[in-house]
Amino acid sequence: MLILTTAVTAGALTLTACGSRDDKGAAKDGDSGNVTVTIGLDAPLTGELSALGLGIKNSADLAVKTANKKAYVKGVTFKLESLDDQAQPSSGQQNATKFVADKSVLGVVGPLNSGVAESMQKVFDDAKLVQVSPANTNPSLSQGINWSSGEKKRGYKSYFRTATTDAIQGPFAAQYVFNEAKKTKAFIIDDKKTYGAGLAGTFKGEFEKLGGKVVGTQHINPDTKDFSAVATQVKSSGADVVYYGGEYPAGGPLAKQIKAAGAKVTVVGGDAIFSPEYVKLASPAAADGDIATSVGAPIETLPSAKDFLANYKAENYKEAYEAYGGYAYDSTWAIIEAVKKATEGNGGKVPERAKVVEAMQGVSFEGVTGSVAFDEFGDTTNKQLTVYKVEGGAFKPVKSGTFGG
Repeated sequence: MLILTTAVTAGALTLTACGSRDDKGAAKDGDSGNVTVTIGLDAPLTGELSALGLGIKNSADLAVKTANKKAYVKGVTFKLESLDDQAQPSSGQQNATKFVADKSVLGVVGPLNSGVAESMQKVFDDAKLVQVSPANTNPSLSQGINWSSGEKKRGYKSYFRTATTDAIQGPFAAQYVFNEAKKTKAFIIDDKKTYGAGLAGTFKGEFEKLGGKVVGTQHINPDTKDFSAVATQVKSSGADVVYYGGEYPAGGPLAKQIKAAGAKVTVVGGDAIFSPEYVKLASPAAADGDIATSVGAPIETLPSAKDFLANYKAENYKEAYEAYGGYAYDSTWAIIEAVKKATEGNGGKVPERAKVVEAMQGVSFEGVTGSVAFDEFGDTTNKQLTVYKVEGGAFKPVKSGTFGG
């Protein structure tokens, strides 16, 4: 999140034999007169994080199908092209280069991982190709490496996201853990990746600010799956909570081994452990009471998600939409809205990529996850988060809100 694969999603429209390309590279269908605009999709479609990646892909596919059924952008047919980044930065960068080379691509949805995003941003920005992630949460991607000191600087104007950042998610979790779960002694573990280390850092800062004590810290190699040494450290530390900055493939086994070592702790993590896969890997018994925060409100409770949920079910996708499905749909729709806005401002002709980037900054609509719009950094203006607790073998929502609220 292993072979690099390229797939055009089922149901996506392809060019006829008489298709041609205009001077901007967009493909024209000789029968209909429509221009085919490609939306790229980058996510881990194979490997341990594929459950999340396939949920993103399916949800983006649904948005493209919906736009085409509605003929939402006059004279434009959208096509989705999906590439597997295997959750690896090197693969993500290769995929970004492929998307840039295809002149029919006017926007890209993804990736899942913040570390992968780091490898893609400059490639897209140099080509003035808009990128909208439904899942990246590391603040530095949009606000620069010195964001935590208050020196916020946007590095890439082509980068946007519909998921709120760890600058909010980590402290939000810390407030819940300290104030409501009444946990005061934390052992903090991360997987040394961009997402995990960043999230753990923001949790730690707020937890200590509130008066909590950090009784131990450790880094793990998520590929080993043998966490017995750190499990022993957790038990001897006297911690009553473990905060894990990382993803469910390692988070589940880590939680299981910590509990097996006899540590009486609650394991807490961010949106990347908010998956049924975490519970399976940890075992329902060991995971019981564990906590995850995730972006937004529970999608099943949102009136704005009613059509998405019904249409997703009707399409009979093999995989669940998972944690980022609604955000992937909204990311894709944001690109569709930007193409629409830029096309209408260009006399009805599909514009250059730079105009789509420019249009994205002003995009605003009611999406699956609520109001979708972007601030001066390209970050979502929707700052809502939810705390979920494992009860009866599944994550159940226990609190929604915003940091400090």
